[in-house]
Amino acid sequence: MNPTHTSTPTVHLVGAGPGDPELLTLKAARTIKEADVILCDDLVDPRVLEHASSSARVLYVGKRGGCPSTDQGFIHRVMIREATSGMKVVRLKGGDPFVFGRGGEEADALRAAGLQVEVVSGLTAGLAGPASIGLPTTDRRHTPGVALVTGHAKDGSEGPNWTALAQSGLTLVIYMGVARAEHIVQALIAGGLSPDTPAAIISAAHTLQQRQAVCVLSALVNTIAEQGLSSPALLVIGDVVRVAPMWGAQEDALQERLAVRL
Repeated sequence: MNPTHTSTPTVHLVGAGPGDPELLTLKAARTIKEADVILCDDLVDPRVLEHASSSARVLYVGKRGGCPSTDQGFIHRVMIREATSGMKVVRLKGGDPFVFGRGGEEADALRAAGLQVEVVSGLTAGLAGPASIGLPTTDRRHTPGVALVTGHAKDGSEGPNWTALAQSGLTLVIYMGVARAEHIVQALIAGGLSPDTPAAIISAAHTLQQRQAVCVLSALVNTIAEQGLSSPALLVIGDVVRVAPMWGAQEDALQERLAVRL
């Protein structure tokens, strides 16, 4: 008699992309469709779940900076419980699971429980968000590269080295930075970045609620308040913001206002 073969359960950490369901990868769409249980983040656009089976159980386990959030340990326990009971489990995250999505922590917890993990990468908002306003974050005419950083420091940590980032010459794409925008602006200017450095704010990128604005670094906090821009949002700081069509339109409008005054 052949021994019975038992496969180790696999949990899929799936990136839902920045919002627009058409930006899902084919593999992500297929994996969502095959799931029995989906643990879904708040930042996932509801339209993405149209790919799920009608029989799938969707558990909303929201995590959003500065707001009441589902405990991370609870999420780990649910994934482990459902997977070990034979369910096909998908952990669905906005953007990419391994770009500020705590996917690394979840993968470690699952493997420690004896489960397998498959990561289905998604298009991260840090690149797709700027692209939605025609902003190429690595345009070599303006920057040697891009740094994806978080504005929300882990409890007990000092957060990014803003002085080093200010002097790097890189495009800065800052996740979870709206609540700490004033601190970020002050730290970057103190670190040597010009107050006139172009900046962009993109709220709810690639969703039906997307809004955006451009300004100079010193006006970033006021622009966020005046335009009513809120999280989830990206801050993009660097000379490359000049490439965005919005920047040219803003400069044209400014010149028109000055001409009228003269």
